[in-house]
Amino acid sequence: MALSDSVTTCLSPPVHYVICKLGFEKKDTYDINNILSENGEVCWQAVTEHVCYLESDQSVDYIKSIRSLGPVCESINLHFKSLTKEQFVIQYALWFRWTNYTELFLEVFDVLQYTQTTEVALGLMKLTSCLERALGDVYLLIGKDCPFLLRDLLASEQLAVVFGQAVMNVLKVFIGSPYGLNLRNVLWHGFASPQEIPVKYCAMLLFLTAGLGQLLQTYLLQTKCILVHRPYVIFVSLEELDVFPGKYLTISKYLNHETLSIAEELVKLSSFVLKTMLPFWMAALTAFKQSRYADCVILLLPQLEVGLRLLFTTTNQCPNRLLTAEVKFMSKVSYDLMLAKCLDNEEVNQLPAVLEEPAMASEFLWDFLNHQEGPRIRDRLSHGEINLETFPREVANQIVAFAITLLCRFSDEDMFAFKEHMVIKPLMNCASCYRSRFHPISRLKKQVLECMKSIHIWPELPTVPKEHIQTIKGLEGNAEASTLILMISEIISQLQQYMPQNCCSSDDPINSVLTERLLIELCDTCICTLYSPRPVLEILVVLRKISTQCHQVSEQVIASTELRYKQWMNKTLRSRQRHNYLRMLNSIKFLSPVLRFILVLITLELVNVHLVCRKNPFDYQQYLKFLKSVLQYTENLVTYTSPEKNKWDETMELTNKALIKIRKISDRKLMLMQLAT
Repeated sequence: MALSDSVTTCLSPPVHYVICKLGFEKKDTYDINNILSENGEVCWQAVTEHVCYLESDQSVDYIKSIRSLGPVCESINLHFKSLTKEQFVIQYALWFRWTNYTELFLEVFDVLQYTQTTEVALGLMKLTSCLERALGDVYLLIGKDCPFLLRDLLASEQLAVVFGQAVMNVLKVFIGSPYGLNLRNVLWHGFASPQEIPVKYCAMLLFLTAGLGQLLQTYLLQTKCILVHRPYVIFVSLEELDVFPGKYLTISKYLNHETLSIAEELVKLSSFVLKTMLPFWMAALTAFKQSRYADCVILLLPQLEVGLRLLFTTTNQCPNRLLTAEVKFMSKVSYDLMLAKCLDNEEVNQLPAVLEEPAMASEFLWDFLNHQEGPRIRDRLSHGEINLETFPREVANQIVAFAITLLCRFSDEDMFAFKEHMVIKPLMNCASCYRSRFHPISRLKKQVLECMKSIHIWPELPTVPKEHIQTIKGLEGNAEASTLILMISEIISQLQQYMPQNCCSSDDPINSVLTERLLIELCDTCICTLYSPRPVLEILVVLRKISTQCHQVSEQVIASTELRYKQWMNKTLRSRQRHNYLRMLNSIKFLSPVLRFILVLITLELVNVHLVCRKNPFDYQQYLKFLKSVLQYTENLVTYTSPEKNKWDETMELTNKALIKIRKISDRKLMLMQLAT
């Protein structure tokens, strides 16, 4: 891994030339008064005239445009340096309000005065993410469904209507187009080191943002529209992100000054860190110490990508990709490819093998960055979806701790003392046994357990006192309910051999098997979530829908029971409503074991189908058809048990038909489970 010492740049020669040299070739100087009017407005004509176009199709000629705009950027940079903070605030602060984050742009101005390269790069990353979010808000003045990618957003007709196409072309020279400077992607993907980003480009984007604010104000006055800012994404259930150092330990005990000091030493010695990127690592740890948690994570995420890219390109013998940020490769050397099972040439990706414990990196990264139900930290930060001022320490804790484990994992053998240190070892132990929390398999397990907890509330629900119940025709016998319970018992007896034996009892299969304890044990079954086969993912979609419907039925039963009991005691129910209420109480006696049975069934399906798909490919479409019929039953159950319908007799009939179908195909189900064992 000596490559980490020898690499001097991650920009290919053509990209390095475009970013670091092209904009400095023209030595012209521009009077700032030609670019900025006396009343402080941006003279867009003086800027847009530097954008050049190809004769062939009149598209932007990015090379000529960057060369021509270089001196303009320098003039603006010098202008900003000549201003005091007070002068800048008076002249420009008003024009940043449209971004909904004026403070950030004032902060970037401060950074420009000191020209610390790491801080400039950080400021540019934050500026571009905030600008993208604000442009998305403007897009929604006219359009719907804001484009996810910045390049698509800048190419939209909606923004051209508001700002003008010539202005949008200026922006595309700096961000959004892979053919231009592409500053946002080069930084967020970790290709550029701190010293490779010219300060004047940061100053130019600050200037352009103010100019966009002026154009937007004119548009809003003309159209009488009101700009509405989308709410920020808020991380919920932060406890689910609590990975390090473990369930019974507090992370603050381990990410203390001593741990961070060790981390700083590891950064200098670990082969995971490119030496040209070392300032980013040190700045990230400093930001954490200063409680600037968003800054810390923004700095770390691209560096984790760089380190993994170094491993990826080395183990897969494609070193050229470490040094590439060109158009045809930019989107292909990021986390998506590095975490994939196979390369784009269909060869097996060797990175997981090098990591030795895929859960240590691959599953953690998939959870925190990629899975749709996970926090998707990098996406949300880079697209401006998160309020940086309130970024939670809990998230930063996990990213910093994970980074430390990678630094240790890819350190020399003589670093053994660091790895065994009392504050480092618990982090390493947690990383080695990490299980995915946001893969659909993990989410289904969580859904099933939550639904079972809901059903367990039923026995505690208030019911009508016995002395209030009068004999009502149709409620005297429970023969139909007994038949349903008998069918469930028969099916359970066939499935019992595939269940944990310590959770089963032949004496009372309903109450001994259909328990929360059994579900917990089944859900504790270790299932590999990395690279789940397509059939598993398709089946998971149906299983999760079934679980969702069961939970909705349970919540409806709870709500209806509580409401009707209150109405009964207050004597506000009409005769027909009283009759229906008693039918409901009669029906939920059998509905509880039915729902518990379905939860056990789909959890067994999860475990066994996953094993079958891994071992023996099979025609899963017919099997999927069966699951969809169960889903149809639960959907109908939701309808019948809703407050609007209250069809409790129909619920029993529906359940009877569904259980008959399940029992008929139970032999086929057993065959499937035998394949898994």
